[in-house]
Amino acid sequence: MVISAVAVPVDAFSYGLVTPLAAYAVACLGSALGLRCTARALSVDRSERKGWLTLGALAIGTGIFAMHFIAMMGFTAQGVDIGYDLLTTYASLLVAVVVTGVGVFLVGYKGRNSGALLGGGAITGLGVAAMHYLGMAGMRMSGEVVYETGTVVLSIGIAVFAATAALWFATSVKLFGSALGAALIMGVAVSGMHYTAMEAVSVHIHGSGLGGGGTSVIGTLTPILIGPVLLLLFVALFVSLDPMMERDRRRQWGSRPGETTGEKLEWTPFERR
Repeated sequence: MVISAVAVPVDAFSYGLVTPLAAYAVACLGSALGLRCTARALSVDRSERKGWLTLGALAIGTGIFAMHFIAMMGFTAQGVDIGYDLLTTYASLLVAVVVTGVGVFLVGYKGRNSGALLGGGAITGLGVAAMHYLGMAGMRMSGEVVYETGTVVLSIGIAVFAATAALWFATSVKLFGSALGAALIMGVAVSGMHYTAMEAVSVHIHGSGLGGGGTSVIGTLTPILIGPVLLLLFVALFVSLDPMMERDRRRQWGSRPGETTGEKLEWTPFERR
């Protein structure tokens, strides 16, 4: 006898607003660091840009990865136990960093022209989407994940738009306060892409596989997230120690380097342009 597959209820907000807000905060952090590193790369000589652009790609890719899996802590499917394959999961992190890096390097070396922004935004956005769907492919459960095509296409469009906007901000926004505002906006866009993509998801299992309420994946995902979150915090510490941060904070409040304390700070190529 053939048992037909049954769609079971799924919930992306099983902990209420806790996981969406935590995911949004991490998305904002990754976006802010990525914007900062890319802007910093554009302020130095071409020969010195590689390190800052690499750091920016790490920040954006790791931030997106951490945001995704923090949000996935709130995802449950009724009667289905969910696990994750480590190889596929960390492959999604590598894809996020590498593909994001291609987009960031394109803008970092080609400058703020339409071709570089659109090309870099498209590549980076596809990297964001690839990270999401590869991360979803790493899920292990007794059921089958099915996607609604139209919503998937919409989520990819949001990812490309968000990435293009991020690269535009990175090459246009200079002051600390403005960059922070841009990061908050980008956090909304990246989180919006994730939850739009999750609207495309349904889980189907055979009737004989229906069980209880499903188990929490917090214990599974927490060890996976430790390394990427620590890496993101390391990038944040490195960026916070950059003299450009202090100089821009002074600019934000209308003072010049050395004006209030008498110290002499080095002027960068960015400031002389």
